[in-house]
Amino acid sequence: MKVLEIQGGHELKGTIRISGAKNSSVALIPAAILAEDDVTICNVPEVTDTDALSEILEFLGAEVRRASESIVINPRPIENKEIPADLSKKLRASYYFMGSLLGKYKHVEMYFPGGCSIGSRPIDLHLKGFEALGATVEIENDKYVVTANELKGANIYLDFASVGATINIMLAAVKANGVTVIDNAAKEPEIVNVATFLNNMGAKITGAGTSRIKIIGVTKLKGCFHEVIPDRIEAGTYIIAGALMGNYLKIDNIIPEHLEALTSKLSEMKVELEIGDDYLIVNRPDKYKPVNIQTQVFPGFPTDLQQPFMVLTTKCSGKSVIEETIYENRFMHVPYLNKMGANIVISGNKAIIKGPTELMGTEVEATDLRAGASLVIAALMASGTTIIYNIEHILRGYENIVEKLNDVGAKIEIKEI
Repeated sequence: MKVLEIQGGHELKGTIRISGAKNSSVALIPAAILAEDDVTICNVPEVTDTDALSEILEFLGAEVRRASESIVINPRPIENKEIPADLSKKLRASYYFMGSLLGKYKHVEMYFPGGCSIGSRPIDLHLKGFEALGATVEIENDKYVVTANELKGANIYLDFASVGATINIMLAAVKANGVTVIDNAAKEPEIVNVATFLNNMGAKITGAGTSRIKIIGVTKLKGCFHEVIPDRIEAGTYIIAGALMGNYLKIDNIIPEHLEALTSKLSEMKVELEIGDDYLIVNRPDKYKPVNIQTQVFPGFPTDLQQPFMVLTTKCSGKSVIEETIYENRFMHVPYLNKMGANIVISGNKAIIKGPTELMGTEVEATDLRAGASLVIAALMASGTTIIYNIEHILRGYENIVEKLNDVGAKIEIKEI
């Protein structure tokens, strides 16, 4: 079993370069199926989630070549066959193969996707979108069979602005006959990145990044070259770490506009920030002002940064309140923060944090990806040594996290026990 051992209390100084966005890459890799020729995607993070998707592509017969930060995918040899549970359950984003295989072959069979246990995350909106396009959906013992004689453009309203459903419907609709309109579409930057990728392949998508996306179906998509945007959640995680332990810590290769919900809250807390065109420099302040946050879909405060941000509020002088509106089971890190010395009380979908408190190193467990990130941040500022178990959750989403943090002064090791 692998664990992370972190010695706390070390100042973070230097530069961390942000990798490509995991949440974009995990949609782009399945989307490559739609092309007729080779696709090159660069700035792809080397994390276990992208490895798992490449494994599914190879299972289907695609040729996948990894070169440094790029992936070259040849979809021509693909055989559309059932994606088994042992592959689909490795990550939530395996569901993007539903949209891409349906869009290209009008048929897909795969088992229910996996991922972090952060609450109920049904894919009803995805399936309703497929049905609106003319597909039939059958569920057989956790296996989905989605089939269409013909995919036809439709007007689709999403009851919730779901990132996954928005992307999956786009994948299924790009080669449908006629025009598809997605209303109440999610607006996240990752959706814009996927839409740009599809347009580079020859799709006709407008409105990505707004609540209404229009897709005019095309008959063929060609290969292309595409770059993944910087990972705003990785950037936010390291910025939060810098707000606690940073001494002129530079976070490089970012898009500042993607981080405004976070940086505005940090400024409210009196954290020192210098924001450039594609970088941010953060210094920890002497004292932190308490704040309240409520997670929202983009451009609101991202649910993926709620758990890391909670660690920061333990240093605030007074009471902070964090309200989680997206996932009902995203407070599983709280018992471990309290074990380290935090004073956090859960009331429904709200966490009340009273500070400042001093955190002490101990043994903790990463219950999901962002919970794991929060514990890494807590360990960086805690006194003593922290051991984090279940680190596979962390490695799913943070490329070279150990190397990146050690390069700026942290003391972290992956150990086998």
